[in-house]
Amino acid sequence: MDAVLVTGGSSGLGAAVVEAVTKAGGRPYVIDRQRPAEGVPWVECDLADTRAAEAATREVIADAGGLDGVVTAAGMDVPGALADVPGEVWDRIIQIDLMATAAVIRAALPALTDSHGGIVTISSTLGIKAVSDATAYCAAKFGVVGFTRALSAELAGQVGVTLVIPGGMRTRFFDERDEKYKPGPDAILNDPANVAAAILFALQQPAGSAVRELVIAAERESSYP
Repeated sequence: MDAVLVTGGSSGLGAAVVEAVTKAGGRPYVIDRQRPAEGVPWVECDLADTRAAEAATREVIADAGGLDGVVTAAGMDVPGALADVPGEVWDRIIQIDLMATAAVIRAALPALTDSHGGIVTISSTLGIKAVSDATAYCAAKFGVVGFTRALSAELAGQVGVTLVIPGGMRTRFFDERDEKYKPGPDAILNDPANVAAAILFALQQPAGSAVRELVIAAERESSYP
């Protein structure tokens, strides 16, 4: 593992993956709207624009001189009843959480095939268990599950593909939500560093071995199983 592209690498799980890759001696590259940690190369991009996401990915590959891994950690959610979430917000959740995942991987495939690299997509426990007031997020994350399973079959023997299904984590993901959608003070959330370590494990599999799916959650995660 050398050059690893991390979408959403400036915060949350993405930032934890960047740190894990760096500690392991790899070279993280970030695509995000915000600047990542000091010294981490990045391309500024709104991932909701999927053509721009493809162009940003190609820019990273040119800068890195190739690519060994991709982690699609960028994600967003705005909970609410379907009738209450504005259409443009609902669409943006799908665009960032699902469409950008496919766009970045599509653009990275030639480089990943050359390196026999690895892909890690990030779904959610809400990608396998649906809940109320999360139609866009569940649609996107269920989509990531189906997309990744199909991609795994398509790329078998060429590129390693791993689906990661994390439970709730202690990040800023919940900060801008209405209070009724925020985890309570007694909520049990996982450390994103734990999930990042599992992602690194998947990326570091030897040739001929692939970790297909990982569910990673706090021991008393309420949304799984």
